[in-house]
Amino acid sequence: MNESLTVVPAYGRDYKSKKEVQKAWDDDQDFEIAGPIQLSGRKVNKSDVKRYSPGAQVWARYAKLTKVVEVK
Repeated sequence: MNESLTVVPAYGRDYKSKKEVQKAWDDDQDFEIAGPIQLSGRKVNKSDVKRYSPGAQVWARYAKLTKVVEVK
């Protein structure tokens, strides 16, 4: 079974659209892990996930944490 991570924009950033979130992810910007709990608060980006958890499903919260999108 593949691992699943929930992330939120790091450093107080926020995004208004799915397109902005995906661009930030593709640009390797940092996000904070919001779940699973044992990893909560750690910084992560696309390269980190590809290296340490290949195949992980990553869900990003945006729009003041009210919306969620899967980033690939």
